[in-house]
Amino acid sequence: MLRPTYPLKTPRLLLRPFTRNDVAAFHAIYSHPDVVRFLLWEPHRPIESVKLLEKKAKHNTLSEPGQTLSLGVEIVDTGELIGDASLTWASQEHGSGEIMIILHPKHHGKGYAAEATTEILRLGFEELGLHRIYGRCDARNIASASLMEGLGMRREAHLRESDRVKGEWTDALVYAMLATEWQRG
Repeated sequence: MLRPTYPLKTPRLLLRPFTRNDVAAFHAIYSHPDVVRFLLWEPHRPIESVKLLEKKAKHNTLSEPGQTLSLGVEIVDTGELIGDASLTWASQEHGSGEIMIILHPKHHGKGYAAEATTEILRLGFEELGLHRIYGRCDARNIASASLMEGLGMRREAHLRESDRVKGEWTDALVYAMLATEWQRG
């Protein structure tokens, strides 16, 4: 079980549950064409963003496998919501979880994704006690692949034409880290 005390603080960020007050910033993220370029869905319309935000706002603890912890990524100095970070508890039996991070493009290249994802990995390994955490990305998404490699995750698979993204067969990359590798880091 994972019930973090919020907000989670990193040097420049707060990770915290989403609220209804996040709707404008959340929609700005999920409606941006560059954000969804390598994802399965199209840019969100306002109503889709509202529905997704309402769903994610309820996901602030993990009590059983199959659940996802969804947290807003906020800049400490400005209070601006810039992204969405999540940890899915994939399997209790196998001690595995999956990470995901989405940031508004105007905040790319500043180290925020690495900072937020490091905190999500810490939650998974140190607080939930996972054995293995993995992440997936479209093989064309060089920034996501570089992020995972930079965090010390190793590429475990290159899945050929595994997903159909916006009518096109695309490859996927799978990266992972073990708890023993996290402890050495």
